[in-house]
Amino acid sequence: MAPMAVALILGWWLVAASRAQQLPRPSLSLHPSQGVSLANNVTLRCRLPQPAAWVRLYRYQNATYIEQKDNVQDMAEFSLTSIKQEDAVRYQCQYQGLEPAGISGKSDPVKLVMTDHRYPPPGISLSPEEYVGIGTNVTIRCWNNISGVVFFLHKEGHSAPVQRQKLSAGGTATFTLFGVTTDDSGTYRCSYRITGCCLLFSPLGDNVTLEVIPRPAIPGDNGGPSRNLVAVVVGRWVAAIVFIIILTVSFLLVAQRRRMQTDERPGATPSSPEAMQFQVSPGDSEGLTYAQLQAATSSTHPRGSSTTPEPPIIYAEVGTRGPR
Repeated sequence: MAPMAVALILGWWLVAASRAQQLPRPSLSLHPSQGVSLANNVTLRCRLPQPAAWVRLYRYQNATYIEQKDNVQDMAEFSLTSIKQEDAVRYQCQYQGLEPAGISGKSDPVKLVMTDHRYPPPGISLSPEEYVGIGTNVTIRCWNNISGVVFFLHKEGHSAPVQRQKLSAGGTATFTLFGVTTDDSGTYRCSYRITGCCLLFSPLGDNVTLEVIPRPAIPGDNGGPSRNLVAVVVGRWVAAIVFIIILTVSFLLVAQRRRMQTDERPGATPSSPEAMQFQVSPGDSEGLTYAQLQAATSSTHPRGSSTTPEPPIIYAEVGTRGPR
């Protein structure tokens, strides 16, 4: 009997677990979600995807529920009045469905963040302070004199902090916004969390305003990515033009050298196609002897003829005069 009872219990648990997994989870929200102080009232709203036999509110990771609402259609409200320091924790809700039946899983946890005005607000500074060009790195510093805190950087319009930084001792937290864009423009503030059991935060400090302008950075700045991109494009164009000029000059020099080598090659056609003639003056003033030499160049030979040089032809005319 014992093994059968164990099997029945295990089967019932598996069925219940499978039904719980099949039911969609509820969602929990906090009202107001920010600026809650000691002795304030807070409302937690659990929204349901279907009618429920009951809805329960839990502290996070706590099996015992705080409060239960029965016969709920689409939303159950839980009120916390005159909240105390220990109420600043995380909460979840859960429901039992009617059709289909079963117990849902718990909702995602929400944080009840409480502001403790007994702690002074932190200081804040912005660098650079003036107009900031796109792509610039911006530094926001927050400080206080309390040890063992966690600093948070808040941006107006965002429900959650945009950055956080833990310090082991009192001092300054440095938040850096790298390569800012126009989306980073806005108002920033700092707060810090006091260590302990609960979600206790200091009041928000003074604000600083960051304005990112959609133009190159002011003179004296790094220039940003846009200016670097222009420099790269111009540099590549200049390099291409210089390369084309060098290539053209090299081509002209090679062509000229080849033309000169062709003119100086042995057997090439002389610049003047006329035959070269040599005249020899008479041997003396009285003689009539002269010699005429004529050499035929290779250009005068017809194509296909032998290239063997022919002996020169010498013409001589001798005239004698009898004795006087």
